[in-house]
Amino acid sequence: MKTYNNLFPEIIRFENLFNAARNAARGKREQPNVLLFFDRLEDNLWQLQHELETQSYQPGGYSTFHIYDPKPRLISAAPFRDRVVHHALINIIEPIFETRFIFDSYANRIGKGTHAAIRRFQLFLRKYEFALKCDIRKYFPSIDHNILKTLIRRRIADANALWLIDTIIDYSNLQESVVQYFPGDDLLTPVERRQGLPIGNLTSQFFANVYLDPLDHFIKEQLGCQAYVRYVDDFVLLDNTKTILKDWWKRVADFLSLYKLKLNPNQCHIFPALTGRRFLGQVVYRTHRRLSAKNIRKLRSRMKQWNKYPPDNLIQRIASWRGHAMQADSTELLKLLFRK
Repeated sequence: MKTYNNLFPEIIRFENLFNAARNAARGKREQPNVLLFFDRLEDNLWQLQHELETQSYQPGGYSTFHIYDPKPRLISAAPFRDRVVHHALINIIEPIFETRFIFDSYANRIGKGTHAAIRRFQLFLRKYEFALKCDIRKYFPSIDHNILKTLIRRRIADANALWLIDTIIDYSNLQESVVQYFPGDDLLTPVERRQGLPIGNLTSQFFANVYLDPLDHFIKEQLGCQAYVRYVDDFVLLDNTKTILKDWWKRVADFLSLYKLKLNPNQCHIFPALTGRRFLGQVVYRTHRRLSAKNIRKLRSRMKQWNKYPPDNLIQRIASWRGHAMQADSTELLKLLFRK
């Protein structure tokens, strides 16, 4: 497998840092920390470039908060100057890995996304008789740092670029504790293992795809599955034979254990393609798609809050939700919800 060198000069090039700042600020230009950074943009970028060049750069602390949609998760927000570094790094290294990613990996990639993944899933439902839907247990908190670094080194050989990548990974804030045992572990191994990436970082989203790329290739090339869709840690495999899917289920679980990951037993099941199943916020059938009941309840709850305390970007929020809803067969539902 080809490895790449001489990446660091491109990462810290002033023009790349400038573009990274603009990308990191997109949709957030009115936030105080962003305004403060842009008030002295050139000076801040030169300072950032100097710190990276001399390897004196250290990430700052995270701001954290919890969300409960659809399950409890810790969201971490890095300081804006760190987000600039994240964008500068991904600008250069993403194309290297993108050529390796399979077509049917849909998260955090240009031209992909949830709607494309749902459409692909529906296409496969029409062609096959059964589907195996899987979910990885506590994926982001479980990502093993040493394994991730090894995967990255398969493609990147630039020592300076690896220093920056390792720095970002090593400065990950403490995530939800995940104690899981795998073959060869002793009693203390799970607590000694350095693991977890902060949800919210651009780098974490990218590294999450790198980490599961071996799984994608295993399913496509070793199992020979022709109908497979993955969005972060949610994925489906389809076939015409239920016994094949049962075998794949076990082999996928065994493969994931090599990467210190486990399937969530409560979220994995085989079902007939003829019946609808919830996938990425929609209930998908062969012939049509519906918004999930949970999605609708969430919107109604938000609308009650918006009526009392309208946010500044209310129109954009409604437009965004309508855009998502219109991907399903929801014309009458939208009329009902928005008639006021």
